[in-house]
Amino acid sequence: MRCGYHPDQYPTEKEWEARLLMERSLAIKCPSINYHLAGTKKVQQELAKPGQVEKFLGYKAQIESVRDIFTGLYSLDHDEAGDKSYDAAIANPDRFVLKPQREGGGNNVYGEDIKPFLEKIKDSEERNAYILMDRIQPPVTTNYMVRPGQEAKLVNVISELGIFGYVIGDKNRIITNKQVGQMLRTKLSHVDEGGVAAGLGALDSVYLVDAGSCCST
Repeated sequence: MRCGYHPDQYPTEKEWEARLLMERSLAIKCPSINYHLAGTKKVQQELAKPGQVEKFLGYKAQIESVRDIFTGLYSLDHDEAGDKSYDAAIANPDRFVLKPQREGGGNNVYGEDIKPFLEKIKDSEERNAYILMDRIQPPVTTNYMVRPGQEAKLVNVISELGIFGYVIGDKNRIITNKQVGQMLRTKLSHVDEGGVAAGLGALDSVYLVDAGSCCST
């Protein structure tokens, strides 16, 4: 069961009290509030700033390998940096994705929808809850999309590889932190959202090939 990620799942104080009871218990949480908050977009934005990753990793090679997978993440807070990001998004909305502090599909704002959305919340506190991210342009491939009750179709698709892991620790130390699996999600190349549970994407299998024979640089 996936629950506790969305604000609507805490309609009264009883739900907050239940979450607090779980956090104070000795049960293993998936995730604990610490790691739940660590996965939010705002924390990702902070980690992308110069000097932040260095606080947690000690080796230059580690730091460089982590930074190599970062994309641009920008604040939209009501300050000089946030106003600069706001102006960039208004001028070139197709370059970005607007993301709230939510999990799952269906919450992001893309392309031409960004400008009117940002203009609507320009002077409100709601703007602080969003971050601006450079839109990733993955390579387009062809594959068969299989849907219930439909014939398989050969279509243009893009894929996203997610890595599963687990971490157990407390405020002082990490006891174990391991990668334990992966999931490849594939969607039509022209659609924005790709959540499998939301019916927007499909589960796929990894097929490794030499990059030179597959993807142009």
